[in-house]
Amino acid sequence: MGKYLIRGTYTAEGIRGVLKDGGTARVQAVKQLVEGLGGTIEGFYFAFGEDDFVIIIDGTDIPGILAGTMASAVTGAVRTTTTVLISPDDLDAASKMLTTYRPPGQ
Repeated sequence: MGKYLIRGTYTAEGIRGVLKDGGTARVQAVKQLVEGLGGTIEGFYFAFGEDDFVIIIDGTDIPGILAGTMASAVTGAVRTTTTVLISPDDLDAASKMLTTYRPPGQ
């Protein structure tokens, strides 16, 4: 199971929906989607600037997070990017698995 950072922007249609239904209703809708895929929302924040919202999701796997992002994408109301978050323990484990790598041209 993993932890993911979701960054998103609303289309004009999506913003109209948020204004109509409210931010709390949007958080509840996303919470229902995420929990249905086996995850939990660790944090959900609306933003202004490059992103309209950021979400940290915990406890689902790659197929689950992919299903959630596809479900939101097909509505045409939102565009998202997903970043897989890596714990310090996972980074330490990966560093112990390092092997040599020959870069191109060497």
